[in-house]
Amino acid sequence: MHTNNNPGGRRWILAIALSALALPLSVRAADVELLNVSYDVARELYKEINPAFIADWKKKTGESVTINQSHGGSSKQARAVADGLEASVVTMNQANDIDMLAERGLVARDWSKKFPNGAAPYYSTMVFLVRKGNPKQIKDWSDLGKPGVKVVIPNPKTAGNGRYSYLAAWGSVLKKGGNEAQARDLVTRIFKNVPVLDGGGRAATTTFTQRDIGDALVTFENEVSMVRTEFGDNFEVVYPTISILAESPVAVVDKVVDRRGVRKQASAYLNFLYSEAGQTIGAKHFLRTRSEAVNKKFAANYKPIALFTVDEVFGGWKQAQKKHFDDGGEFDKIYQPK
Repeated sequence: MHTNNNPGGRRWILAIALSALALPLSVRAADVELLNVSYDVARELYKEINPAFIADWKKKTGESVTINQSHGGSSKQARAVADGLEASVVTMNQANDIDMLAERGLVARDWSKKFPNGAAPYYSTMVFLVRKGNPKQIKDWSDLGKPGVKVVIPNPKTAGNGRYSYLAAWGSVLKKGGNEAQARDLVTRIFKNVPVLDGGGRAATTTFTQRDIGDALVTFENEVSMVRTEFGDNFEVVYPTISILAESPVAVVDKVVDRRGVRKQASAYLNFLYSEAGQTIGAKHFLRTRSEAVNKKFAANYKPIALFTVDEVFGGWKQAQKKHFDDGGEFDKIYQPK
């Protein structure tokens, strides 16, 4: 048997071994990774939120965090998480998608109580983006159903803002004293005017702004404001007389964060959205926030508008989903692909 009698050599080998053992520990301590699975039009928001949180967390704890993003239609994203996409947190644009994850055991059943304001740090509403001069004179939901008007709305089966657009149009009839048959008629006429159903909100924005398809784009207030900022005077924002309250709920994906040991960081990340810094970033991106002080500071970004909730008009997301968007529901009955 060979014996190494060189003490210096043994010390050198021991030092390498100790370094190899120490390296993974230091890497783990310094590099925590989170994956935020989010909806389609939240890209710019989290591009600013993430570095702000990373700097804040580093300052408070000395720990480095890496945050990766995944974006797409809200419901499509939720299904990806249900199918195994390892999200640390989900930041969606409707409660229904997170409820589905709760039913699968990935998110706590009482997820909406884990953070303030029903776990929705921001909210928005549905408005219209029209071409400069508003040549079709589109002013309200009823105008979207007129002959000769082309309307761009993402698919309500896959996109939260498509679902909100559908429910906003339906609810606008009921809130003005109309009945279910009249609401169904308007929504049927609107979707007959939809030339293409994109899978997500950002794709719909591209269809309208860059492919030059449609007379009106229906999407979140914060999305149309971003388009106007980017494209200037080519478009105008139209506020209907009434619209829907569109919340942006968030949740920790319990199974993932516990397995990876990152619950503390994931929870802190979502809590950061409620901080003055997080609320201010949301307001800069034209989201309506939960901070009265921040909303007052950014009052010029928001036009007063009458809003109704999904609970108020449709009995909550579960009932709305079952009646309107499940296979064989109202949407399947009224929408005939071209």
